[in-house]
Amino acid sequence: MSSNQAIPPRKRSGAGLDFASSFRSASPLAQEVLARDLAEFSDDAADEVDNEALSVSDDEDDTPGPTLYRRPSGVAFGAIRPALAGPGGLGEEPILTRAERTRSRDEERSLLRDNHILPPKHDRPPQEPTLFRSLYKRLFSTKVPRRIPDEEGAGADSPIQIVIAPPTPTVGTETEPLLGERRLRHRGGANGHGSIGNGGESSSHDHGHDEHEHLNEQWEAAVAAGAIKTTWQREAKTIAVYSRSLIVTFLLQYSLNVTSIFAVGRLGTLELGAVSLASMTASITCYAPIQGLATSLDTLCAQAYGSGHKTLVGLQLQRMVYFLLLLLIPVAAIWLNAEPILAAMIEKDSAKLAAQYLRVILLGTPAYAMFESGKRFVQAQGLFHATTYVLLIAAPANVLLNWLFVWKLGWGFVGAPLAVATTQNMLPLLLLLYVWKVDGRQAWGGFRKAALRNWGPMVRLALPGMVMVVAEWFAFEILTLASGRIGVTHLAAQSVLVTVTSTTFQIPFPLSIAGSTRVANLIGAKLVDAAKTSARVTVVGGVIVGLFNVTLLSVFRHQIALLFTQDPEVIKLVAQTLPVCAIMQLFDGMAAVSHGLLRGIGRQEIGGYVNLIAYYVVALPISFGLGFGLGWNLVGLWMGVTFGLLLTSMVEYWFIWYSDWELAAREAENRNASG
Repeated sequence: MSSNQAIPPRKRSGAGLDFASSFRSASPLAQEVLARDLAEFSDDAADEVDNEALSVSDDEDDTPGPTLYRRPSGVAFGAIRPALAGPGGLGEEPILTRAERTRSRDEERSLLRDNHILPPKHDRPPQEPTLFRSLYKRLFSTKVPRRIPDEEGAGADSPIQIVIAPPTPTVGTETEPLLGERRLRHRGGANGHGSIGNGGESSSHDHGHDEHEHLNEQWEAAVAAGAIKTTWQREAKTIAVYSRSLIVTFLLQYSLNVTSIFAVGRLGTLELGAVSLASMTASITCYAPIQGLATSLDTLCAQAYGSGHKTLVGLQLQRMVYFLLLLLIPVAAIWLNAEPILAAMIEKDSAKLAAQYLRVILLGTPAYAMFESGKRFVQAQGLFHATTYVLLIAAPANVLLNWLFVWKLGWGFVGAPLAVATTQNMLPLLLLLYVWKVDGRQAWGGFRKAALRNWGPMVRLALPGMVMVVAEWFAFEILTLASGRIGVTHLAAQSVLVTVTSTTFQIPFPLSIAGSTRVANLIGAKLVDAAKTSARVTVVGGVIVGLFNVTLLSVFRHQIALLFTQDPEVIKLVAQTLPVCAIMQLFDGMAAVSHGLLRGIGRQEIGGYVNLIAYYVVALPISFGLGFGLGWNLVGLWMGVTFGLLLTSMVEYWFIWYSDWELAAREAENRNASG
């Protein structure tokens, strides 16, 4: 029995400014910012829509990088905080670059082939099954098993066949409705895979416009028929490839701080504890707020680019840089007078060295603010490798500068912050060089006075991100200050522990970003079952990474401290506490993945509430009770954090398990429909 289903054509957006669905479906504050900017520059001839970026051309090579499904029906803005966009059934498509369109089409063809709707890419003769072939197919094949119910005599192995009206030779512009009436029919195929078009017309690699339109019809008809599934092999491959580049980037950037701790740790126990305290203080009072505030550019820059008015990306960048530089004034005042503040909480010699570190590193904070903003500027244009290239130069240079200043020139402790400040000033200069000479300058419209206006919506959008980032950092700052109250040796050991656990966290955190983006895009494309498969793969990946970290820290607990110091007391404390930190790594990785999945289904606020309660209501009271009340010192402090992360992961996974993912997809569709 054949089943016919008519797919309604897409509707056009209403009157007013003609925005893409990616622009309309996001934060109202982001809409307010960009709407004001567009209204102000609507008559500016220099701010024309980038029609070149919208054109479809397959003559241009695809940019290097992994394939994460990104199409108009589901777009994740940036790599850190993906926004959940709705399906493209209503309104106009968001604007994608040519490279993104090419990757999108390649991914769709691959999924259609794996679901036996398109013929295989390479037509191979049948081969006799062997143990090796069966094992390889089970572990690495991304094809969906053929399990089609028997209908009208169709065999159990007969795939779905989707019949679509052939593409019409006359097609208007890209913004015209792509979908006409389509009929979906399930029937057996004699050739072993579904045929499409007139009597089994096979898919070709014709890159003409009509072929792209037909591919869109094939894809959306298959989605409407529920014929698109995915496998854990495909999701594991996709997430692993994307995580790979992110892990390298995160480790390189974090190495800028770790290198100074390595360099100073050999000077003595006092210096090791002081550099840890100074780094943590710098993070809580400057770096974390800057990172949190800059996350608003993940939305603002991406949607400015998505609106087609590319130079608005540069305007958002200018506005954020000015705002951050203004905020650095009170930061500078605090750091220049940090010694009496720190001396009131910890031992005076440690406070003196930490304050000296802060005064020197202050020279690099304006450049740090520019680099964090500049990262979003290039990422909004799809140039995710720009930051990696910059760090591949800056990270080795930072190692060389630390060796040169601390040891070769004999500057000692002060050489470490000077090396970090020098490297931080290199970062925006290298990124500027990339944008100017390689790619990205097309989104820069020059300096504008408008960057000094329209700050209100931007600030309201940025503050929640800052609060959540600072809240988590502040919890660890409290633990560092608490360890300083125990003694200089414990502060030095805490320095090693925080550095090690923060370094190992750079593996599960990128994994959570990849999983979040993948889930968000699959839900946006109405592939809810595929999104659940991807989520399960991400969870398993998080557990595997967590167990790897547990094993690493447990086995090498006596050797790890030797990388930082030769002090036998510090080495003993680190070895005693690392088993607890190792267990914490499992729950830390699981919590990172659960945070990412909540972002993927558009419920990141749940993670924020759980985080605050877990850290400040559960973790810190337990830490102080065990550490000071029972006298367990560092072991007790870290056990509290471990319990907090365990609670976080349990609550968030419970919420994810019982969440209605179909509802998440419908809510995304409603946001798009409401415009």
